[in-house]
Amino acid sequence: MRALILLAALTGPALAAPALPPAQASDAAALPGGAWLAIDRHALTLQDAAGRTVASLPLRARQLDTRTGGADTLAVVIDANLERVQPLLVGGGRLQPLPPVPAPGFGIETACLYRDTQRLDHLFMVGKDGQAEQWLLRAEGHRIVRRLALPPHVKHCRVDDASATLFVAEEDYGLWAYGADAEGPPKRQALALVGAPGALKAGPGALALLPGGVAVVDGDGLLTWRRAGQGWQVQPRRPLDGGTKALAARGDTLLARGKAGWRALALDWPAPAAAAAPLPVVIPRAQTEPVARAGDAADDPAIWRHPTDPGAARILGTNKKQGLLVYDLRGRQTQLLESGRLNNVDVRQGVAFGAERLDLAIATQRDENSIVVFTIDAAGQVAEAARLPTPLAEIYGACLYQPAGGGLQAFVNDKDGRYLHYRIDRDGGRFGATLLRSFRTASQPEGCVADDASGTLFVGEEKRGLWVTPADAARAAPLKMVLPVGDVLVADVEGMGLYRGKERSYLVVSSQGNNSYVVLDAQAPYKVHGAFRIGIDAAAGIDGASETDGLEVTSADLGGPYGQGLLVVQDGYKRLPDGPQNFKYVAWADVMTALGLR
Repeated sequence: MRALILLAALTGPALAAPALPPAQASDAAALPGGAWLAIDRHALTLQDAAGRTVASLPLRARQLDTRTGGADTLAVVIDANLERVQPLLVGGGRLQPLPPVPAPGFGIETACLYRDTQRLDHLFMVGKDGQAEQWLLRAEGHRIVRRLALPPHVKHCRVDDASATLFVAEEDYGLWAYGADAEGPPKRQALALVGAPGALKAGPGALALLPGGVAVVDGDGLLTWRRAGQGWQVQPRRPLDGGTKALAARGDTLLARGKAGWRALALDWPAPAAAAAPLPVVIPRAQTEPVARAGDAADDPAIWRHPTDPGAARILGTNKKQGLLVYDLRGRQTQLLESGRLNNVDVRQGVAFGAERLDLAIATQRDENSIVVFTIDAAGQVAEAARLPTPLAEIYGACLYQPAGGGLQAFVNDKDGRYLHYRIDRDGGRFGATLLRSFRTASQPEGCVADDASGTLFVGEEKRGLWVTPADAARAAPLKMVLPVGDVLVADVEGMGLYRGKERSYLVVSSQGNNSYVVLDAQAPYKVHGAFRIGIDAAAGIDGASETDGLEVTSADLGGPYGQGLLVVQDGYKRLPDGPQNFKYVAWADVMTALGLR
């Protein structure tokens, strides 16, 4: 246990404490070296460790928050006159205003900072009616990340960077914890509600972060919570001056301003367990134009290589509400084929049907429960060629297998776990399908990929993990689990792709449950090399990727940053700003660097 000093207006004698912020400050933030940044009625002031004011910025300000890193501290305050947030840098005894954040279309009740694992700084602004915006702060120009809905009458907010948790205090109602990371679906948790047993009595007031926890003023008391697994454990209530209006923190010291000024109390507060190291982050090199339908629309990509010009490759992507999209390597849409509700797509090139060789794509069509066959010409133009019926009730995922002896085979699955293995036939210029075998997983599958060289089929079962079996029907064998869901591969198991390198091949799997991508050997014993996340390219305005359904990867030299290959992933939540879903392009060389691959 270690002592946490709480400075507060309390009955009884005050304990020895470090230097305090200015007595007249309505809000304050600790700075390195014992300095303070403080708000009074007319200005934002910088006070050194000796209590001397060294800089002042005339401003009618409220709601101060800071993040320190390197030589400078980033601070934000709400300009109460202009009703906008003013960021500034604090360092070298100076207050340097940065460009203000554009005023939202609502009055700002509170604002707070968040520093993500990329060390990028975000700002949350919250309005009285619950409207809220998240912005990425940059000296070259701030960018809106997303709009979100929070409770009404939020007066205070703070973000715990380590757990990416946004705490908001809803006046007269409760204290909430939200996900601060913009990627992924919104989520919230109630820490305490007014009137609930053992919880808030008067309603949450000022907030402050503690190591591995949070503190909130509740009328004449202080409540604290420690993180306990995925939940929170409330600590015994401590008495406070009923007039306590502000909290601030300096390391293991919590400060509160009450009617009698700043005072101290020593509390036992255990050091939080060391957090797991964050996954490495890979920055996307490009993104496609958004799909033309909102909601859960984009799903699965495939890659077609141009026969002579690497830079003329095409990315095929499904839109579950419209059809098949075709993009170039800059992300520009070149075609739309309105083939209906397509889910998964896969490509094989140079497919031999006797003397005829074709580049083909197949996709699953969910309205008709059919396989749609597309041809791709030498210029990358895609055309629908056939629809092949199946007996499945809810066709879902698909992948292709190109045997060494020629021809093409397709695996398609149903949400009930059934897999059908077809040979794609061609006779008299017409396509057909012959069923070779069927097998099943115990629960819902989707992603699969076949290694043409080794004749291995990898199958993803969303809630259970990654399976392997021979792709050749003549060598059919029971599915064998090679990577169950757990700490590395987090359900749902979604898209997967095969990178065939000169020295070794890798399997890339979408670990949708924690917005990451797992890389493992494509040969037994299927060694796992780690996982990574796809982050933000702030300069280019490209957001990260999350909730990835489908992905594809190639080792082909596609030129430029993709000389060692390209990974394409579906992005379930388009941010920076909000919009319909799209696909992100990642240079395989960047993945190799992040995970130390060869």
